[in-house]
Amino acid sequence: MKKTSPAALLALLLAAPLFPADTNAERQAQVRDAERAFAKTMADRDHAAFVSFVSPEAIFWSRDRVLRGRKEIADGWKRFYEGPQAPFSWEPESVEVLESGAIALSTGPVRDPGGNRVGTFNSVWRRGDDGKWTIVLDKGCPPCDCPKP
Repeated sequence: MKKTSPAALLALLLAAPLFPADTNAERQAQVRDAERAFAKTMADRDHAAFVSFVSPEAIFWSRDRVLRGRKEIADGWKRFYEGPQAPFSWEPESVEVLESGAIALSTGPVRDPGGNRVGTFNSVWRRGDDGKWTIVLDKGCPPCDCPKP
């Protein structure tokens, strides 16, 4: 029996899709579910759960600075998890995933406790080798007062 060389095996692995069993619709649903679970950490006031969705090398933009890495993001967001009521909430409105299944973008409204839209979030998710989605980039923006087309 002929043995396959390590180089040939590596070439086969590199040529294979990252997550061949998933359709794009399934990947979008996975990211949508991950974003909803991420948002639920705010409603549940569960800072530790929030941190579990953040990649170790993530970057989050805040109003006055850029937060780099899981620890800095965790420290910077801790204040939002203090107190009995969440200061804001968010939900995915749109999710798109690369054909490779490795990177996704989720975006949607940010609302104040009264339900008023106060901004829009934009999160870039990366799928790990274990299939878990974590956020690598996050940047919000205020609502637009643009004229209707």
